[in-house]
Amino acid sequence: MIMSRIEAPRDEATGNTTGNLLDRLRDGLPADAVLTDPDVTASYANDMASFCPAGVPAAVVLPRTVEQVQHVMRVATELRVPVVPQGARTGLSGGANTSEGCIALSLTRMDRILEISPVDRIAVVEPGVVNAVLSRAVDEHGLYYPPDPSSWETCTIGGNIGTASGGLCCVKYGVTAEYVLGLDVVLADGRLMSTGRRTAKGVAGYDLTRLFVGSEGSLGIVVRAVLALRPKPPQQLVLAAEFASAAAACDAVCAIMAGGHVPSLLELMDRTTVKAVNDLARMGLPETTEALLLAAFDTPDPAADLAAVAALCEAAGATQVVPADDAAESELLLQARRMSLVALEAVKGTTMIDDVCVPRSRLGEMLEGVERIAEKYRLTIGVCAHAGDGNTHPTVCFDALDPDESARARESFDEIMALGLELGGTITGEHGVGVLKKEWLARELGPVGLEMQRAVKQVFDPLGILNPGKLF
Repeated sequence: MIMSRIEAPRDEATGNTTGNLLDRLRDGLPADAVLTDPDVTASYANDMASFCPAGVPAAVVLPRTVEQVQHVMRVATELRVPVVPQGARTGLSGGANTSEGCIALSLTRMDRILEISPVDRIAVVEPGVVNAVLSRAVDEHGLYYPPDPSSWETCTIGGNIGTASGGLCCVKYGVTAEYVLGLDVVLADGRLMSTGRRTAKGVAGYDLTRLFVGSEGSLGIVVRAVLALRPKPPQQLVLAAEFASAAAACDAVCAIMAGGHVPSLLELMDRTTVKAVNDLARMGLPETTEALLLAAFDTPDPAADLAAVAALCEAAGATQVVPADDAAESELLLQARRMSLVALEAVKGTTMIDDVCVPRSRLGEMLEGVERIAEKYRLTIGVCAHAGDGNTHPTVCFDALDPDESARARESFDEIMALGLELGGTITGEHGVGVLKKEWLARELGPVGLEMQRAVKQVFDPLGILNPGKLF
């Protein structure tokens, strides 16, 4: 059994557990690396998820070197103190939420890009590097790092690795896991382990690199990553298609994918999301539409590809199809999609963002089911989706100060996840499990699968001090 919470023993000499912990941490860290002010430590307690409990950390530690991370883990192991690894805390499942009396290990100061190699097409980075910073840096070398979560301007590579995050371009380029070639990981007891490779090919031994990607800091602390890069693609062009129903838009998605097209993105916004974006930013999106589909191509001749997709959209019932004339128009449409979650939060003040991924062929059923759930619980639920992946983000909007509405929001969230599993999907395509979906992970994995996952956790973290209470 993995312990969900471990308390540090009291210092036999002083009787002061926290004081002993802080003294031990400061022995191997710079003075400014250990934060204990209650107002400051409280600000590190949560990520961006709703309905996820959090405790007050004993300290926030901000290391700058691998050796400092090793020191923290050695102290934590000796004193049996939980450690919660954190990046920018933009996660949406409570995976970075702290437990009472833990060490919040923020890796944001480890933010160096150590190497960019155009020949090997790799970048070597520390975990605190911001996604957008890396993307811009490799762009100067004519290279491209594809994973682009909606929070790419603030989220870190370490956090992206921890949750195996995705983004708008996944339909063509895949998720973070496909770009992590190798890792340096500090284990629970402070040992440093290297996994993977920096070569284009390599199959030596078990693929421990993939095991750490998506593990949400529960197996070790990523302190360095070797990332695969691609040649910079041509500038993409975007097409917007309006539909009189979400079902028709999903039919168009299926036709596009079945036709062998490879868009660089294929995104869907339902009428609730379109209205929310307009209300927030006055972007002039067509509020008469029931669903807005965005398709893009970064091929040598994107206009021809968009024309082919436009014909498929019209055949599926699109009421209007408008291709962007240039990169500026394309970027405007993408900005509208990127601000969807922020706009939906403004509807009621609080959101629960689901992350259910279903087979593309069941996408229409998923959206219809979410609409029924919204009516059943008398709630506003907007859906934006990485439609080309079948990865939907039903976003439940509610007033957190209204107990009845909050209860209905939680019930609707669970019903949406149940619907996703019924349709042959998964409870998370890119946001992770964290605290929010622990119960649902057990349902998806089944008892044997859950037993094996717990056994893996036991091997890497026998004391259960790494991000306890997450995943399962």
